[in-house]
Amino acid sequence: MRRRTALRTLGAVTVAAAVAGGVVVLGDVGGLGALGGGRGTSGSGPAGRSGDLPPATATVVRTDLVRSKTVDGRLDFAQRRPVKSAVGGTITVAASEGSTPTMGQALYELDDKPVTLLYGPVPMFREMRTGDRGSDVLQLERNLRDLGHGAGLYVDTRYDKDTEAAVRRWQKTLNREPTGRVGKGDVVFLPGRVKVVSADAALADQVTPGGPVLTIASTRPVVRAHLDQGDGALTAPGTQVEVTLPSGRTVAGKVAGTVRPEEAGDGASAQEGIVVEVVLDGGTGAASGEDTKAAASVTFVSEARKGVLAVPVEAVLALRGENGGYGLQIVRGTTTTTVRVETGMTADGRIEVSGPDVREGLKVGVAAP
Repeated sequence: MRRRTALRTLGAVTVAAAVAGGVVVLGDVGGLGALGGGRGTSGSGPAGRSGDLPPATATVVRTDLVRSKTVDGRLDFAQRRPVKSAVGGTITVAASEGSTPTMGQALYELDDKPVTLLYGPVPMFREMRTGDRGSDVLQLERNLRDLGHGAGLYVDTRYDKDTEAAVRRWQKTLNREPTGRVGKGDVVFLPGRVKVVSADAALADQVTPGGPVLTIASTRPVVRAHLDQGDGALTAPGTQVEVTLPSGRTVAGKVAGTVRPEEAGDGASAQEGIVVEVVLDGGTGAASGEDTKAAASVTFVSEARKGVLAVPVEAVLALRGENGGYGLQIVRGTTTTTVRVETGMTADGRIEVSGPDVREGLKVGVAAP
C-alpha cells in the first residue's frame, strides 16, 4: 500500500494525514472527537462552509475486497518419491521419463527381466511362495485376478496351490521362468497409477539393493510455490488459490498443505521459506499440454469480503477526543458533514466502511496525494 502525507482542513483546523495501519490517521480535528455517541455509534459534525471543501473527493462504492499475495510456482505432480531396487543388478531397460505405467506393466528391466508395477499399499518386503500368509499375499491375488489370471483363484491372505498356478500363468505372459514364486525384486507395489518423473538409473548402470532407480509421482497435477516464513496463514489446507499456467490459462485450486523441500524437486532445499503444494481443480487434465519447466503464477487469497461498502484509505479520518473512532467527510455540494464509521478490511488501497450514515454513491473527502 502506498504511504502518503497530505494536509486537510476541517473547520478552521489544519491537520496532517498519513496512511498508517491501513487508514488515514489525522491529528486533532477540533470538536470532531466529541461526535455524538460512543465509539462505533453514528453522529454528524457541523456542516462546513464552502471554503472547507477537501482537496479531492471519492465515491463510496459497493465492491468485493480481496487480500491476496502472488508468487511464482512450478507445475509438478503430487506425491513425488523415489523407487529403489530391492535387489542388485544391471539396468537393461531404463525407466521411460514422462510415461504413466499401469498395473501389470514394467517400470524398468533389471538383468533382462521386467520389474512389474502392481497396485497395493503394502511394499514388496519378501519373496512370496506357497504356504505364506499375509496382506501382501492378498494384494498380489487381487492383482492376479484383475490382470485376468484368477481362474480358480480364491482371493484371500493364503498363498496356496491355486495362487501358485495363477502366478505361473502370469509369469509366462512376462517371458519369465514360471517358478510359481514371486521374488522380492520382481514387482513394485504402489498405491495406483503413477507418472515417471525421472529415470535415476540409466541403461547399463549397476544398481545395488536399496539404490534409486526412478522417481515417480501420482498423475494428479499440482503447483508448488515458495512462500515466506511469515506467510504461514496462507498455507492452511483449503486456502483458495488462482493459478496462471505457463500457457496463460487460469485455473482455480486450493492448498493441499506443505511439503518437505526435498519433495519439491526444484532446488527448494537451498531456499528459505515454505514450500506449498496446490491441487488444481479439474483433476488429471487440468494441466494437460502445459510446459512443466516454465514458471506459473500463483495467487493466494488470504481474506475476501463480498459486496461491502469501501472508500480509499485516504478518506478515513481518525477522530480524537473522548470517544475517538473513525469518520468520513461527506461532501454535499459546497458543504461538508463528518459522520462516524466502523472500518474493516483493507485491500488494494481501499478500506471497508459501515455505519447508518454511509451508503453507496456518497461523495467523501480524500487527502491530497
